[in-house]
Amino acid sequence: MIEKYLNKIHNGDCLELFKNIPDNSVDLTFADPPFNLKKNYTSYNDSLDFQAYLDWCEKWISEMVRVTKPSGSIFLHNIPKWLTFYASYLNRFAYFKHWIAWDAPTAPMGKTLQPAHYGILFYTKEPKGTKIYELRHPHKRDRNGYLLKDYGGKKDGLHPFGPLVSDVWTDIHRIKHNKKRDPHPCQLPIHLMDRLILMATDENDIILDPFSGTGTTAISAKRLGRRYIGFELDKKYVEISQQKLERTASNFKIGESWVSFYLNEIVTIRDKDWNNLSKYFSIPNPLRNIDFEKVKLIDKKLIPKEPYIESDALENKSDITEKSSKINEKKIIEIESPTLSQEHLQVIQSTKKSKPSKEFASSNAQTEIYAEKK
Repeated sequence: MIEKYLNKIHNGDCLELFKNIPDNSVDLTFADPPFNLKKNYTSYNDSLDFQAYLDWCEKWISEMVRVTKPSGSIFLHNIPKWLTFYASYLNRFAYFKHWIAWDAPTAPMGKTLQPAHYGILFYTKEPKGTKIYELRHPHKRDRNGYLLKDYGGKKDGLHPFGPLVSDVWTDIHRIKHNKKRDPHPCQLPIHLMDRLILMATDENDIILDPFSGTGTTAISAKRLGRRYIGFELDKKYVEISQQKLERTASNFKIGESWVSFYLNEIVTIRDKDWNNLSKYFSIPNPLRNIDFEKVKLIDKKLIPKEPYIESDALENKSDITEKSSKINEKKIIEIESPTLSQEHLQVIQSTKKSKPSKEFASSNAQTEIYAEKK
């Protein structure tokens, strides 16, 4: 029954779509729901009453637990406020493993501690027998290339690639560059999803995301050789996801090992894969030189190219025409391109100093607007 839902993003209410998924059929469920913070979604009211929001959350959380296999994992992403309520509910049906904090500093909010992280609750369906793999990330270095942490005389005992991943992720940050954002108010870094998928699944396992957005989870799953099921209420986001998935290949692999790439670097590997991966790297010799010398991938051609529809379209200069106008005393340059898809409209605003401002989405097709103060 589940086969006809695999490797697709399904348009509709997740509570209705969950009814089509059998019990104990999914290896990993991940949810990044609306935060009830009045975000500008086009198909969802992100401003429910306190109890109404929690009642709604309990319904889809219970469905996530139901469809997850006994050997599977459950991940819930949100701000700490809501995660405390999620945890109290999940504790009745599943088993707590970790609260993962990832770096996401925000602006000061008055007389309180400055929020600086999002949380990911990690639960398992059963207390034992769950797939969980240790991960490694590259050593952190200063701007001169030296290790940030002083290991003293223990450098010869360091792992060449890097330390084990902990439950605090300071090496993954929110998407800040407009060109890498979709027209969605809450888009997660895709290499964050890579890390979760590498940690708790194997090749060909099934990952389900009931709030698929513009397809981040599905794209991560596909490029790591997993199968996916996505639910999304907004038809526009479904169309964006489908376009991106068509351009995604299952190629985040070195030899026989799946890995996560970001900015042309490998950023997450499984610890158990290092013996197979090490032959593809140049490793400092003696190993103590790791203090100032990184391990490097010998053949850079092994790094897959990540497709970006926006940048590809803009590179075709012959397809682009410009029109000038004024809106609210700002100079507007409309760039029209037949190669730009409707769903990838972006609006970027800059001052004379060329500082990018927040990106927002519009429903007009095949136009990018760059607004500049006169």
